[in-house]
Amino acid sequence: MSTIIVFCHLRWDFVFQRPQHLLTRLANHYKIILVEEPVFQEGAPCLKISYPAPNITVYQPQTPCHATGFHDDQIPLLQPLLADIVPENEDPIVWFYTPMALPLLSQLHPGLVVYDCMDELSAFKNPPRQLLQRETALLNIADLVFTGGPSLFEAKRTRHPSTHCFPSSVDAAHFAKALNRADDHPAQHDLPHPRLGFYGVIDERFDPALLQALADAHPEWQLVMVGPIVKIDPAQLPQRANIHYLGQQSYADLPRFLAGWDVCLMPFALNEATRFISPTKVLEYMAAELPIVSTAITDVVKPYGDIVAIGHTPEEFIRACEIALAQTPQQREHMAEQMRRIVASTSWEATGARMKLLMDGTQPGRRSARLTTPEGMANEATVALRQSSTKVHTAIVGAGPTGLSAAYHLGTDTLLLDKNATVGGWCRSITDKGFTFDHAGHIMFSNDPYVLKLYDVLLGDNQHWQLREAWVYSKDVYTRYPFQGALYGLPPDVIRECIMGAIEARYGSDKPACANEGVDDCCADGTADAANASAAAVEDKPRNFEEFIYKVWGKGIARHFAIPYNRKLWTVPLTEMETSWLGGRVPLPDLGEIVDGALQPVAKPMGPNARFGYPIKGGFQALMNGFLPHIRGKVELKADVVQILPQEHVIALADGRRFRYEQLVSTMPLPELVRLCGNEAPEEVQAAARGLKHISIRCVNIGVNRTGITDKHWIYYPEDTIFHRIFVQGNASKECNAPGGFGFTCEISYSPWKPLPVDGDDLIARCVADCVKVGFIKPDDEVVTASIVDMPYAYVVYDHQRADNVATVRAWAEQHDIILAGRYSEWEYYNSDHAFLAGKKAAEKVKAGTIETGPAVKADG
Repeated sequence: MSTIIVFCHLRWDFVFQRPQHLLTRLANHYKIILVEEPVFQEGAPCLKISYPAPNITVYQPQTPCHATGFHDDQIPLLQPLLADIVPENEDPIVWFYTPMALPLLSQLHPGLVVYDCMDELSAFKNPPRQLLQRETALLNIADLVFTGGPSLFEAKRTRHPSTHCFPSSVDAAHFAKALNRADDHPAQHDLPHPRLGFYGVIDERFDPALLQALADAHPEWQLVMVGPIVKIDPAQLPQRANIHYLGQQSYADLPRFLAGWDVCLMPFALNEATRFISPTKVLEYMAAELPIVSTAITDVVKPYGDIVAIGHTPEEFIRACEIALAQTPQQREHMAEQMRRIVASTSWEATGARMKLLMDGTQPGRRSARLTTPEGMANEATVALRQSSTKVHTAIVGAGPTGLSAAYHLGTDTLLLDKNATVGGWCRSITDKGFTFDHAGHIMFSNDPYVLKLYDVLLGDNQHWQLREAWVYSKDVYTRYPFQGALYGLPPDVIRECIMGAIEARYGSDKPACANEGVDDCCADGTADAANASAAAVEDKPRNFEEFIYKVWGKGIARHFAIPYNRKLWTVPLTEMETSWLGGRVPLPDLGEIVDGALQPVAKPMGPNARFGYPIKGGFQALMNGFLPHIRGKVELKADVVQILPQEHVIALADGRRFRYEQLVSTMPLPELVRLCGNEAPEEVQAAARGLKHISIRCVNIGVNRTGITDKHWIYYPEDTIFHRIFVQGNASKECNAPGGFGFTCEISYSPWKPLPVDGDDLIARCVADCVKVGFIKPDDEVVTASIVDMPYAYVVYDHQRADNVATVRAWAEQHDIILAGRYSEWEYYNSDHAFLAGKKAAEKVKAGTIETGPAVKADG
């Protein structure tokens, strides 16, 4: 009987999962030796040996080294301990669950190397710094690569020629014991029904906020959480009378817990750690024939979305649980039949047998013969690193308007990386059934001559300029934007309240007026127009954004537009937002313009973007694409950065490549930058990044089978629609419309403080219904296409801690040759023209510290 030596990051006596399932089956054909990560113990290194199952030996190294896992400091201690584990005259199969153990391979004389990639360990909390490097080397060495689910398979298949997908399987007979519903586990015996349960590891993949929402929505539900709590502070978990944490239980007892549950839960957070997971428990829950409710985990949604209820939001998750509990006997039996068919099609025995066939059919030593000596191991790793550590002078992460501008202004030794298939960031466009839609509304306008000339360089004749038609819909009427300068048509009592409030704002204080520098944008989309209408300003500085609104326009305009609109947009209490972004002292409105705009219709648009430009063809994407012919460096798309090592000046990509840079220009969101740096970022920097707030935007793109729906370009909705703004894409350029159709985008802000009330198809339906309600489209209009675009980072929130948090991260980044540029890296509200200038400024910083690499392309051609 030949031997498999397994290096595993999980303890055998931890939660019984994929390694235990597979290895106990393979032990029918092989002698299994499993080597766990070492544990600390004073004294000479030794091996603690156990025999948990037939033909399985577990070695637990115990060393006087405090380093965790298969750390470099542990390797010299482990090598002599493991020198004699290989049977004499045998070239064993060496099986890895963690690439971190790769340095131990060379002394084992492997005949075959297997990498069973059950998780994307680099996405977990606090991954080892060398993990991606060692995985690249392992993929160059391995004979076979197995993956734990479809998502991981797609991520690894291009990196190894013999990659095979082996999703989670199930021990159906074991979990079918739960069908005896009377066999309730004593730990939950006294809990009333309904009971909703989860078992598994409670770590960074778990969503505590969702559990709390579930408990608070239905205090009568008993939420049973079975499993160990690791890598997170138990105190951070919600504590409610109806939440019961029962700790780790034996694998043998799990069916007894299932027997007493009414609904099975999978409340996973949607984050990097869960991006590739394929939960074993979904099939185990099915074997128990219980309703299942899960968050939108990809490897659950795609194969099982017709059986497992998916909650995209806490509200959807709660509603799915309510529906599950209300199932009729007929519905439950239909569900059980579907589950039985799925469970019958897979088993750990069948999975293990298929793996054995592949191992038997792979010629021993085809790839691993190169590792018969330590020198071979070192050479292989060196080659892998050399292949993935390309040197580049300046790396730019993010090909949005800032990153494109930076690359445009730099030389040939520049690498621009973006995870998407096209450049543009949130200025990208999509096409759908003949319609073109941007990611939210974008227009071209600027007071900077350089940017205006740049438009000509990038677009040439593919641009047109027009007068802006921006409007506000409230009180069942349209008024021109800005609201405060165009009150005509509103109810008389509203007009009176707005005018009197503006007068009180100006004359209700004895404080003198003074000069003002102007406000950039107090509603994140151009409402500086009216604010800058007057050069007068009150001297005392407002303490927060809400106070600013009352001081600028008075309580009438605040009540009827500025407060409800901004609350809707920003999702946070306006008292939590500071005012530095509003550009100096508080400006007072021009009372003459307010009165004139109340007595008669405003004939033409006002403000700096009263005339704006837009590409004739191609949407805003055309402006972004215009950079590409002028960029002399290299542009890499579908290049997902998964790790940054600032001390080593190295960027690692999801496909295993690594780039060593001298200067890094980051345009990614600051929290993402710090997250990718891991523990190389000090705790105070990580805390500052965690403290930065932002809001997200869902865009619902709608194409209607009718032309000429409106002559407006965008419309603000401060009242009870789900969207706060409609951007009328079809009027930005007629070329964005399909023949005979008309396209527009509904923008909906959301955040942890204001989650989406609905999502998916329900969100589209809600937008269509609200468009009909406000008269934007007709009830009988045919919607020929509708789609959703998500912008997780949309607007940065200027709370009172923002400035200090940004300063902390910036100071640290500068120490490591990282230049922060653009809206999300500078954590500023920037329009696209500001982003172009931010990229130019970043390029100038790079050049200031380096030798010029050649003249940049100039905006004057």
